[in-house]
Amino acid sequence: MTIPLWCLVAGIFLPYLWAGVSVPFRTKQLGTVDLEQPRLQAAELTGGGAGAWGAQMNQWEAIAVFTVVTMLAYIAGVEPAGSWATASMIWLAARVLHGIFYVFGKARWRGVSFLASLGMSIWIVVLAATV
Repeated sequence: MTIPLWCLVAGIFLPYLWAGVSVPFRTKQLGTVDLEQPRLQAAELTGGGAGAWGAQMNQWEAIAVFTVVTMLAYIAGVEPAGSWATASMIWLAARVLHGIFYVFGKARWRGVSFLASLGMSIWIVVLAATV
């Protein structure tokens, strides 16, 4: 498998990572993890727990975009070992940092990491468009 595909696979699992990060916050803040209504319970979270929930939700959105641009690049025949690999690795690193900044309440840095990941998705589209 190529680096862009490995980054896609890792990105697909990031929402589950952030869901796991929210568990200790749920337990500490709310006494338990509500498996019946986890989304309703998430609305009650504050601080890092709310950040972990936000990171999870935002990653679902980001992975949809990254999946599409990855498929566009493959269909267009972009060389996966060149700039595409670099953009994919930066995208993944930015998405991990985005979640960390979300959990720790660093909004400015979270915004920077969001823009970096979005920029990498745009870069991949440009690579696909110029093949």
